[in-house]
Amino acid sequence: MRRDLYEPDHEAFREVVQAYVKREVTPNQQRWEQEHIVDRQAWLAAGKQAIIGHLIPERFGGLGTQDFRFRCVVMEEFATVGATSLSSGFGLQDDIAIPYIVDLATEEQQARWLPPMAAGECIGAIAMTEPAAGSDLQGIRTTAVRDGDRYVLNGQKTFISNGQLADIVIVVARTDPDADHRGISLLMVERGMPGFTRGRNLDKLGMHAQDTSELFFTDVEVPAANLLGEEGGGFVALMQNLPRERVTIGVTALAVAEQAFADTLAYSKQRSAFGQPVGKFQHNRFTLAEMATEIAVAREFTDRAITEHCAGRLTNDEAAMVKWWNTELCNRVTDRCVQLHGGYGYMREYAVGRAWTDSRVQSIFGGTTEIMKEIIGRGLGL
Repeated sequence: MRRDLYEPDHEAFREVVQAYVKREVTPNQQRWEQEHIVDRQAWLAAGKQAIIGHLIPERFGGLGTQDFRFRCVVMEEFATVGATSLSSGFGLQDDIAIPYIVDLATEEQQARWLPPMAAGECIGAIAMTEPAAGSDLQGIRTTAVRDGDRYVLNGQKTFISNGQLADIVIVVARTDPDADHRGISLLMVERGMPGFTRGRNLDKLGMHAQDTSELFFTDVEVPAANLLGEEGGGFVALMQNLPRERVTIGVTALAVAEQAFADTLAYSKQRSAFGQPVGKFQHNRFTLAEMATEIAVAREFTDRAITEHCAGRLTNDEAAMVKWWNTELCNRVTDRCVQLHGGYGYMREYAVGRAWTDSRVQSIFGGTTEIMKEIIGRGLGL
């Protein structure tokens, strides 16, 4: 079906992203996978081409646009070459870290952090998850005790995307131990602050080029001027910003599924067994027909959700639907695509194998599928 989501400006931007992918991503992607980290050059080049920093106001070097469709173009083009790790890193910056700063930071804070983020010189991360607190944000144990004009921060975070590269980290900490969710605040911790250390770059099943790390805070003295938003307002801010993150994950998941299907369809027409293309066997033909239909339905739903998000009308429940449906669909599609490739599908040199391993985590991070269903169920009044 013909898509009506994009306008000429978006398609012109797509050409810029395609050129960036050809120049900066494709030649380096295999090395990034082996080294388990992306070069900073990729970030700097993205800053020069305005591929990142779309939400940042023009006075701070960004595009100053709320049009989420430009971000969707980036995610779709990265998916065509299997650059899931890079897509995740940029998404963490553009759809999580930057929105918090744009929405909550003072003018002085924005002037300090946003220009280098727009230029790709400053990489952001957010530290929510802890060894004993994943989806349950109210279980956070990291503490920040006010001491004059500073906070003394202590705690540990894990599974932090951009953890090795990050120059600034939005740390979710408990500033009032007796106030439940109203005692959670957001602090900006900067590279080089004494007591802030990084653990190992975690060895994941997929997304090998995405640096995911443990972070440690031992008596880190964070200036009170680095408080993001109001003290005690962290939980509400998290709830307000999570829907954009979940839509981003859903958009990426569907783009990955579409590319995996396209690769598998082409393979099924070329690969022969028992004297005919493998796609000609009825079971395989039905499997491909099922995937094509499921993807088409998800595409219509997702494009509508993107339109609603751009208009500021997408609800938390609907964002959870996008995240749940598309990530689980992506897992099903990539798994079936690996099966249709046979032994070659299990080789990381084949894009479908990388898509399979890279995609599995998408139904876990940003809120598990079970949490998404809980959100939807509560929205139904249950």
